[in-house]
Amino acid sequence: MNWDIIEGDWKQFKGQVKEKWSKLTDKHLDKIAGKRDELVGKIQKAYGVTKNEAERQIKNFEERHRDYPPPKNTPSSDTTHKQA
Repeated sequence: MNWDIIEGDWKQFKGQVKEKWSKLTDKHLDKIAGKRDELVGKIQKAYGVTKNEAERQIKNFEERHRDYPPPKNTPSSDTTHKQA
């Protein structure tokens, strides 16, 4: 999981974060804006856990979403045939 990509795709990805950590409000999610360190802090505050526990939860989340973003289906240039 690449957090630079997550940050760029935050509007699409934040629903998955909200599903996992439902105590996070839309305001929290807007503040997080795809930044991992912000997510750690918001999980700590919303759930009353230590930084280590928030990090552990995020690592588990990252493992489940390790293939994000899915590969784009683009045709390969070598299969495109031009007519003469």
